Amino acid sequence: MKNNRKEFLRVFKFVLFSASAGIIQMGSFALLTELTSWRYYACYLSSLLLSILWNFTLNRKFTFHSSANIPAAMLKVLGYYCIFTPTTTILGNFLAEDLLWNDYIVTGLNMLLNLSTEYLFQRFVVYRGKIDNASK
Repeated sequence: MKNNRKEFLRVFKFVLFSASAGIIQMGSFALLTELTSWRYYACYLSSLLLSILWNFTLNRKFTFHSSANIPAAMLKVLGYYCIFTPTTTILGNFLAEDLLWNDYIVTGLNMLLNLSTEYLFQRFVVYRGKIDNASK
């Protein structure tokens, strides 16, 4: 029972930190979209990078309490984003530029997909066996 509570709290923290990263991503995306003449993909990639750095840092320390090797953990997360980023950038650009979907809806859908898949990847790949081992 204690492990279920701990896992629920871990998911809850991840969602909260991801929401803060989402605010950073959507805020920077909105600024870039409204204040520049950049295409969708350039605004999306720039804002995604900012949110990745924020989210990784907070989740490693506060959600997973991990003392895992930071460069190794970052490389694993890089691997995840090597698949996620081109897929969502190409698909998002197609939806926004070719099918004329609203840029903000497309970005929001990408963010929801990121939230669910990134948690699973970090929990079961990046920090597998290295959760709650950081010294306080």
